[in-house]
Amino acid sequence: MTLSENGAGRVWFITGASRGLGRAFAEAALEAGDRVVAAARDTAALDRLAARYEGRVLARTLDVTDRSAVFAVVEAAVERFGRLDIVVNNAGTLSMGMVEEFSEAEARHQMEANFFGALWVSQAAVRQLRTQGSGHIVQVSSIGAVAGYTSSGMYSASKFALEGMSEALAMEAAPFGVRVTVLQPGGYWTELYTRMRTAEPLEAYAPLRAELERQWSQAESEPVDSEPRLAAEALLTLVDSDAPPLRLLLGGMVYDLAFDVSRQRMDTWARWEEVSRAAEHPVPEPSA
Repeated sequence: MTLSENGAGRVWFITGASRGLGRAFAEAALEAGDRVVAAARDTAALDRLAARYEGRVLARTLDVTDRSAVFAVVEAAVERFGRLDIVVNNAGTLSMGMVEEFSEAEARHQMEANFFGALWVSQAAVRQLRTQGSGHIVQVSSIGAVAGYTSSGMYSASKFALEGMSEALAMEAAPFGVRVTVLQPGGYWTELYTRMRTAEPLEAYAPLRAELERQWSQAESEPVDSEPRLAAEALLTLVDSDAPPLRLLLGGMVYDLAFDVSRQRMDTWARWEEVSRAAEHPVPEPSA
């Protein structure tokens, strides 16, 4: 059993805890002897979990895009268990489509769920964590933040924004004893794709879309995703570490991709080094 400073199991706050990775994270924490505040839009799926671990699960209905509701639920969690130790920003959605195809409402919906929701939880949580002088915020990002891809531009945008915010948060929270880690998972068998939204297609992109469908159909001929349990095991290893990283890749595929993308970027930067350096030459501040 893992213990918090008061001798009881650590207290987790997990969003999107009713299914997928969030559910796997909650189950792993409970099996480790910890306590879990499980937040989700629909908590009915958490009833059996709460019954199995009586007294160690606090299920709360929460729409993370509602900032005031987020702060209220975090306060209720602290009131119930006295503290927070690990906060996992897992709630999110997937919207697919070419960048041009997204309406304003669709683009904003993607950002509200994946970026602003995580921002509100981070703000509410860090207030408590810095006050108590300890804690760990884990932001669930995506392979989509390693690089942008055709038809996942809005999703990648939301995850890139999440990672930029989290890098700054990590620096700001560190003096208070609070750690921040960004998880970058590859593919897992969750309901992300079955629940995704799709922008209204434009005919101009029909050939490109047909090529994507051909590639996806080839990929579907053999299993490519993993069990969420494996991600949960990695998360437990992460939060048990005395020196957790700012970023953690989850899966061999995303690991290889991250290195490939990084090498390509470094090669491009090197080829254009002369132009890059010529674009900057410090001079005294011009007079008014």
